[in-house]
Amino acid sequence: MKRLVSVFALAGALAACNWFGDGGAGSGADASPTAAATATAKASGGEAKSKSHGTGARSVAEETDDFLFEYAYPAEAGRIPELAAILDGRLDRQRAELTAEADQARRDARQEGFPYNKHSYTAEWKVVTDLPRWLSLSLAVSTYGGGAHGNAGMESLVWDKERKRALDAKALFASPAALYKAVEEKFCAALDREREKRRGEPVDRSADDSFNKCPGIGELTVLLGSSNRHTFNRLTLYAGPYVAGAYAEGDYEVDLSVDRAVLAVVKPEYREAFSARN
Repeated sequence: MKRLVSVFALAGALAACNWFGDGGAGSGADASPTAAATATAKASGGEAKSKSHGTGARSVAEETDDFLFEYAYPAEAGRIPELAAILDGRLDRQRAELTAEADQARRDARQEGFPYNKHSYTAEWKVVTDLPRWLSLSLAVSTYGGGAHGNAGMESLVWDKERKRALDAKALFASPAALYKAVEEKFCAALDREREKRRGEPVDRSADDSFNKCPGIGELTVLLGSSNRHTFNRLTLYAGPYVAGAYAEGDYEVDLSVDRAVLAVVKPEYREAFSARN
């Protein structure tokens, strides 16, 4: 079984469409969506219904015989025109992909003479933290492509309000490898504790089993958070299904405080955006 799960190419979609521009999202009290972001307009018959709120939030829902599509982002993102345009573009691309894939799957099912299972794509942007210069977002995605079960994943987007550009959280550090070196020991230890809790047995990282290994930085999503609403002082490292364990274990989120080791690998131009969390 492959450890990396493709959720409409979640891991590579950002780089592929270059929607982070030249720059190339958690749990906790500040990771909850706004009320407006969760409002959904229901639709049927092949026509997408969009509910846009005066606050800037947007939610779209469309259900046909072939697919279910849902997409939402919060007011904090919608009030930034440049960012809203990026998220709207993402919405259009994902809906087009889902429509094409569902249409092809329907034709294949008819040709092969087996039942068709409705495809789905659900995506919700949430605010991780909103700082004076930065807006940190997470994107939770779940998909179903007609198989035994669906897939899930998460992405990160950090909006630079001053330069008006989107970045992946990892882009604020000297390199993904440097960030991983700074957090690896604490991350792997915390991950093992959670895996042991879910499995009811110790994790043996020396075993010849990919689900016992500690995932590398390329398999993880990094979300930037804050407890003081002024600087980034915490990190969430997210591992999707199949990355750190079997599908039945679900995904894993490990929260870490920003410490001196992390501060040391922040790019100089972003150093003022971070602080250590005591």
